[in-house]
Amino acid sequence: MEIKGLGVAMITPFNKKGNIDFDKIPQIIDNIVSGLANYIVVLGTTAETSLLSMEEKKQLIKIIIEANNSRLPLVIGIGGNNTDSVIKEINKTNLFHFSAILSVSPYYVKPTQKGIIKHYSMVSKECPIPLILYNVPSRTGSMIEIDTYLEIIDQNDNILGIKEASGNLSFAQDLIKASPSNIQVICGDDQLTLPMILSGGSGSISVIANAFPNKISKMISFAMSQKVSKAYEIHFELLDLVKLLFLEGNPTGIKELMSQLSLCSNILRLPLLKASSELSEKISNKLKEIN
Repeated sequence: MEIKGLGVAMITPFNKKGNIDFDKIPQIIDNIVSGLANYIVVLGTTAETSLLSMEEKKQLIKIIIEANNSRLPLVIGIGGNNTDSVIKEINKTNLFHFSAILSVSPYYVKPTQKGIIKHYSMVSKECPIPLILYNVPSRTGSMIEIDTYLEIIDQNDNILGIKEASGNLSFAQDLIKASPSNIQVICGDDQLTLPMILSGGSGSISVIANAFPNKISKMISFAMSQKVSKAYEIHFELLDLVKLLFLEGNPTGIKELMSQLSLCSNILRLPLLKASSELSEKISNKLKEIN
């Protein structure tokens, strides 16, 4: 399959008791679908996945599949720093309703580039659906270098592409230039969505699109149809808000924004905290400007 256009890195809503708010999931998905997103990414970083139990993950997957009702393709995040554990989780997960797996590069342990290649090759062999690599050095502590990425693609037939979230546009452009035509380079940084697409990227897995899927899908559509000035109008309209969303970490900012839009409660799990009053006020003021 092709993962192109707008993918939304879906949040996990919680209620006042700290449990998953399953009642909010249909509303969140309806907003994403009506905003003309192209696919949904579940159990990614934005979903606070590392703070969910295995049983909660199973329940969340079930409710998301039911609420989505096959309207959009689903991508599931399965990754970690223990290769064997990642493989076991893939084997235990019912992937029937998913089009691809998004798998983050091993974090904290800082493997060598050869270790990253071996990790993804082992995971790829056990992966029954296409695999998307995920480069996010600010969280993992290590990069997937371009030569490493190309070797992983060359050694494994089911690599769909890479979510590139290094925050380095020059690196992203080199990555796009080096990629084979059948491999998709997906932006994982909302600030760089437009410049990466104009450089040849295939789309974005976006955080802010939880709140504004319609605006981001329009921007991507304009960019892909070479209506650059219209795309930049939306880019600059949202740029200050995007920066605010990540000042106190993710998903702190997006949950504050979605709370102000009545899409979910502003509740996170420790050690994550809700937005400070100062950030909340800044987001509120920027939201008024946009509306």
